This record gives sequence, C-alpha cells and structure tokens, in this order.
Amino acid sequence: MIVSALISDAKILTEVALKSKAYWGYSSKLIEGWRADLTVTPETIETCNVYKLMVDDVAVGFYVLNNPKEDLVKLEMLFVLPLFIGKGIGKKLVVHALKKAIKANATTIELVADPNAIPFYKSQGFLEKGKIGSAVLGRFLSLMQKDLN
Repeated sequence: MIVSALISDAKILTEVALKSKAYWGYSSKLIEGWRADLTVTPETIETCNVYKLMVDDVAVGFYVLNNPKEDLVKLEMLFVLPLFIGKGIGKKLVVHALKKAIKANATTIELVADPNAIPFYKSQGFLEKGKIGSAVLGRFLSLMQKDLN
C-alpha cells in the first residue's frame, strides 16, 4: 500500500535511501559523503509530495516528488530497500508518482539518475536528456525525462 509519508518518517526514509544506495556496492565512505543528499528532512515531507510503500507496516520504498514548476515536476528521490529491489516495488512507486504528476497538471517529469538506475528508468519510459557532473570527480549522472502527455 502506498501512503503519504509523515514528518515522523524522515529518519526511516533516510535509512531506506542509504541502504538502497549501498546496495550498488558503493563504499561506506562514499555513502557517508552522500548522506546529506540522501537525507529526507521533516521540511522535505512538509513541502514536497512524499509517499512510502508499506509492506507489513514497514516502509520498504519511497519517493519524493516536488511541486510542479509550470509544467515540469521533478522526481527528487526514489529508493527501495535492497531486499525488495527487483520485486516490482520501484515500478509501483514510479507509476504512483506519474499519476500524481499528471494530476498536478505537469506535462514532463524529470529526474537525475544514478548510473545503476538508468536501465530501470528506461524500462519505465524515461529518456536520457544529458549528463551532469556529480560530487565524485569523473562520475556523471544522467538527466532523464518522460513526457506525460
């Protein structure tokens, strides 16, 4: 079941993000260096659309969708606990986010994808629009978009 996140979920959602990122074999040092970027704050939950997917009263995945700027909405975060990766949870979260974006009258959804997530987002109909540098020298992230029309 996908439900709105509560302010009290900030810490647990941050842990989901950290564990999900670590699944891809990044070093503990890199994960710690990304902690600020992977932190879900109470302010994030207050100001964005944050939804969590629950399995047996446990948040196993979540996403953060910002409020649309004109006709563009950004999927800021989408993470799934490692035990649930490959089980359709990410797809359920993406489909939910797309419905929310369309309901908000967005015509385009955009995200910045970790290299490991590109195949997943392509399978959901996102296209690579460019590359952007990351905090790690020589590492690039993909700017991806999907037309909602």
